Amino acid sequence: MNETVTSASLRLCGKRIRRWYLIIFLPFMLFFTEASAIQRFPKPEFESGYVQPETLQPGARDDFLAWVDFAVLLATLSVISWLALKRRSRTGVFWTSLFSLVYFGFYREGCVCSIGALQNVTLALFNDGYAIPVTVLAFFVLPLVFTLLFGRTFCAGVCPFGAIQDLISFSPQRLGVRLNAILGLIPYIYLGLAVLYAATATDFIICRYDPFVGIFRFDASFSMFLFAGILLVSGIFIARPYCRFLCPYGVLLNWVSRFSWKHMTITPTVCIQCRLCEDSCPYDAIDIPVTVKHPEVRNTRIRKLILITLLVPLFTLLGGWSVSRLHEQLAVVNRTVSLAEMHLESGRDSSYQETFEMSAFRASGKPVPELLSEASLILGRFYTGSWILGCFLGFVFGISLAWFLVSRYRTDYTPDKGTCFSCARCVDFCPVKPGVETLAGP
Repeated sequence: MNETVTSASLRLCGKRIRRWYLIIFLPFMLFFTEASAIQRFPKPEFESGYVQPETLQPGARDDFLAWVDFAVLLATLSVISWLALKRRSRTGVFWTSLFSLVYFGFYREGCVCSIGALQNVTLALFNDGYAIPVTVLAFFVLPLVFTLLFGRTFCAGVCPFGAIQDLISFSPQRLGVRLNAILGLIPYIYLGLAVLYAATATDFIICRYDPFVGIFRFDASFSMFLFAGILLVSGIFIARPYCRFLCPYGVLLNWVSRFSWKHMTITPTVCIQCRLCEDSCPYDAIDIPVTVKHPEVRNTRIRKLILITLLVPLFTLLGGWSVSRLHEQLAVVNRTVSLAEMHLESGRDSSYQETFEMSAFRASGKPVPELLSEASLILGRFYTGSWILGCFLGFVFGISLAWFLVSRYRTDYTPDKGTCFSCARCVDFCPVKPGVETLAGP
């Protein structure tokens, strides 16, 4: 056992050395990446005072190069899945994630990304006039396919957002089951709002409020730079805060991974209950054995089942009704609804000062009744969408609450297939080697 602990300590020391090496090496790498970037489309020459508008995504990419990006995505997903499940190599996963950070992050400037592609897919489903590019659809679907086969290997070392957070996770602390569950509800809210705004052709909020793309492009606004800075600083103590408590695409990966065909395991054979891996996961994604000497009696299990059966529908309906009351506030983000609100406000308040947007609308010659009619139609869509969003959030909350009421019994240390990032950290702590038969401990 002493030799095992010593070996684990040496591995941890080696990891710290690699991280400090990256701290020294990464600034030089970023400098040369920035120096080699060329703006293919220079700013237009207008009169003095012109300010180039901020864009949410880089210019169109050549079809061939887009397919090259897809090929790189397919290759990295294949390599990372092999490294995590077959080779069980944390070192290999680490260096693959560094490559993904350089290529998908700083070279490709974070776009096209699988996270933002969620909005393109939603818009294509609800808007017949929008044709989604095949490569964007592929970036959305391919990580889900690999997750269904091998678990969340996309998160392990392909997503640049996760990679940049992984580099600064120096002293991660455990948050506990309850706090993890509460903060874990935030991505569901983010996902619901992103789908609602994309379905109504209002906005791509995932792209607009992306904390890392501005860093990858070296042009973040002050507010987004501050947001990213807070995430990265907090990431020193809370491992991957964006991935765990904000990422909307992670919700889908969580669902799909629970049905994965094969998944990374902590031990290659039989768990010997050595407990060395118990604190190895900075993401609290290891299910610790639960042994109860006195199982619940039958009447207690029946009462819990009845309570869950009543609570989940109740929270679903309550959530739908509550969020539907806010549909007008949510719809104000839509440009048409906002213009209609400005027009009505100008009629109610004689001291109302007309905005630039309203002046531009009046100059367009579009009839006001047509504007109000379009706004009314959009409000109706938001009312329906708010009901669906609220029911979805209420259902998730009810299921999460019911999860704590259910007693589960486990005898081994196993990764939680939904929240595990398949990063292979825990495998280094297991003294059992592949191909060696061992007997389980007492």
